[in-house]
Amino acid sequence: MSTTLPSDPAQPSPAYLGRPMRRAGDRATTPRPMRRAGDFATRHTVSLVIPAFNEARNIPWVFEQIPRCVDEVILVDGASSDATVAVARSILPNVRSVEQSGPGKGNALRTGFAAATGDHIVMMDADGSMWPGEIPHYLHFLDNGYDFVKGSRCIAGGGSLDFTRVRSLGNRVLLAVVNRLYHTVLTDLCYGFCAFRRSFLDELCLHSAGFEIEAEMVAHALRSGLRIAEVPSLELPRRSGRSHLHAVSDGRRSCGP
Repeated sequence: MSTTLPSDPAQPSPAYLGRPMRRAGDRATTPRPMRRAGDFATRHTVSLVIPAFNEARNIPWVFEQIPRCVDEVILVDGASSDATVAVARSILPNVRSVEQSGPGKGNALRTGFAAATGDHIVMMDADGSMWPGEIPHYLHFLDNGYDFVKGSRCIAGGGSLDFTRVRSLGNRVLLAVVNRLYHTVLTDLCYGFCAFRRSFLDELCLHSAGFEIEAEMVAHALRSGLRIAEVPSLELPRRSGRSHLHAVSDGRRSCGP
């Protein structure tokens, strides 16, 4: 059967485009199945936990970079002697400020995790060494089947502008131990930019009081069989002040997460 081209070439017919023309009676009469309420994709709520000790000069930059996908910001104050809490509230009035129950970063994080109400929990530092703009990358993996997502400075797209030789060596040694012990191929270990499903908080079984909690989290996630993803992250130098990390002593405590 031949096809007659339309008289107006500017208005080609469906047949000319290779598409069959529909007649009024061609519409399907079979009703479409109705969706159940649970079939709709729902956005998970997100809690951001930030431990801080005398970080009043760094908090403004960090808080101004927090993406809109974060529903709740929990600032865990370690009895700061400066205006850390006041500055945080001036920038983000609805920030939740909680006091940690004991000394150390690990204690601060555990306090923040216990106070979090979101489906997903993200943890990061208050010194400006981590860019909050990376948070959506972590959430992408949590929303697509992973249980624990950790930043890596050692894969393509990641890096560090604050890695001393001692820190780098200690991280590689501890990483080798964890990879060998749990038969995995992770690329970074002692880095505190992580995210996980709050429903697995008990599985992580966290007890550490200091910086060694970062290694403990990864080791316990591996031990529990959680699905782990690494995302590239760029570690920046802290914006001001001195680091609270003691590489040698904190590294020794990380040897038995």
